[in-house]
Amino acid sequence: MAIAQIKNLQRRLANMESEATAALDRACGNSLWASIGPDAIDGLEDPAARAQANYYYGQLMTVRELQDVLG
Repeated sequence: MAIAQIKNLQRRLANMESEATAALDRACGNSLWASIGPDAIDGLEDPAARAQANYYYGQLMTVRELQDVLG
């Protein structure tokens, strides 16, 4: 990959990470999920919020794995 392509991909991944984090904050009602992890998501009583949080948590973990590979 060209350097410009890698930088563009890193920028897009950073945007996705930011969006996923904001969506998790909304779904969980606060940012405690970041320190507690998936247990905070599993403890949500609203099934729709739990489903949304699980989706964005999976997206966030995928983005972070890709960021680790790209360096």
